[in-house]
Amino acid sequence: MKKLAAVLFALVTATGFAAVPLTQASAQSREQEVVDRSTEVIEHLHRGHEETAVKARELLHHARAVLIIPSLKKGGFIFGAQGGSGVLVARQGANDWSQPAFYGMGAGSFGLQIGFEVSRVVLIIMNDHALNALMENKVKLGAEAGLAIATIGGGAEASTTTHGGADIYVIAESKGLFGGVAVQGGIVGPQHDRDAAYYGHRATTRDIIMRRNTSNPGANALQTAMDGI
Repeated sequence: MKKLAAVLFALVTATGFAAVPLTQASAQSREQEVVDRSTEVIEHLHRGHEETAVKARELLHHARAVLIIPSLKKGGFIFGAQGGSGVLVARQGANDWSQPAFYGMGAGSFGLQIGFEVSRVVLIIMNDHALNALMENKVKLGAEAGLAIATIGGGAEASTTTHGGADIYVIAESKGLFGGVAVQGGIVGPQHDRDAAYYGHRATTRDIIMRRNTSNPGANALQTAMDGI
């Protein structure tokens, strides 16, 4: 199972870079699509009226960072796989969100899974402990990483304070509505090739979201959407 998870993560992080060399312009276009779709997720969350969306917005007022996966694909028969690419943004101050750093999420499961579905997933990161864990090379969500994960809308009550609450809260949007999604055991890690393609040079995750020494005007709409939380 560990080998399966490692293979899935490698596939997620390598998507779009292994097969055909891309020009810088075409690579940036692909990354800009991920940023634009992540912006759509946040804008849709702004408008959501269901209880899950309301609780998520309350948590976002206190969040340290947010990881947005605008398309988490899951499908297969017997062996299922889910994965997708997205962006991580961090907050410094009330309305001061960073430029996006690209991330991949991959997870494996076993069971009778016939069909295919796409969900938008948002991980609301409540503290530095969780953010620092995600900024490592890769991390397996859950107890192995020392992170408490709670699903909003999945039987877990969302707290509006980080004290006594989870390190990360998770919601998913499918067919226009926000609800719970199981991500325990999901592997999350940075996609440095996508960062380099988007910003035009190599940069670490900390360079982008903590030191803030790189930028792309294409991310302005995402920052505006986050500032409106």
